[in-house]
Amino acid sequence: MTGKTSALIMGVGPEQGLGAALCKRFAKENMQVFVCGRTTEKVEHIAELINSTGGNAQAITTDLTKEVDISTMIDVVNISGLPLEVAIYNAGNNRPEPFLDITPEIFESMWRILCMGGFLASQAVLNLMLQQGDATSNRSLLFTGASGSLRGKANFSAFAAGKGALRMLAQSLAREFGPQGIHIAHVIIDGVINGDKVVKGYPDFVAGLGEDGLLDIHAIAENFWTLHSQERSAWTQEIDLRPFKENF
Repeated sequence: MTGKTSALIMGVGPEQGLGAALCKRFAKENMQVFVCGRTTEKVEHIAELINSTGGNAQAITTDLTKEVDISTMIDVVNISGLPLEVAIYNAGNNRPEPFLDITPEIFESMWRILCMGGFLASQAVLNLMLQQGDATSNRSLLFTGASGSLRGKANFSAFAAGKGALRMLAQSLAREFGPQGIHIAHVIIDGVINGDKVVKGYPDFVAGLGEDGLLDIHAIAENFWTLHSQERSAWTQEIDLRPFKENF
């Protein structure tokens, strides 16, 4: 590990996904990147890609809905000896479901990954950042949100409920920990991300959006970097990202 500080990216999936793009972007800044996600094969692949191109990354298989996994993840970060400069909660899941077909199990599983995981991860991350004090001049905890946190949509009630709760969590944390020198921000993704999940899973839908109808994963990652690198005299608490042709 040669980075002077570390970045913890939670919710990393396929190579052509936002989590992977975030890992690659922060690795460019000579940070040790901890690549966290549920699927060992995927997180190890992203870590190998970064290491093979001169970066520094370590994979941690983590189910963000489980306290024991969160504890293990934070222990790995802490043992590295590198100050945690930025953490990003990017975990999520989404699928349309008519409200009357949603079982309590479906609703709870959605809430656990969208909100409960954010709560567990935030407690662990903020505890570590406060313990480390001013070991790094910039400290950020950033969340990947969605337009569903602003307005509900038919057949997406479980998703909107979870993302709305995550947004309120981020606002509350910003007011509590901003004065302690930790930048908390929420990034609303208002549109469809150009990643494997959608491109491979819903090709006809993607085709219907046309050219420039999707949000580019690397452009989104650049916005996360911009948020993290802001001067604390002018922090942004929330931004809303969408393709230029998106209706809103």
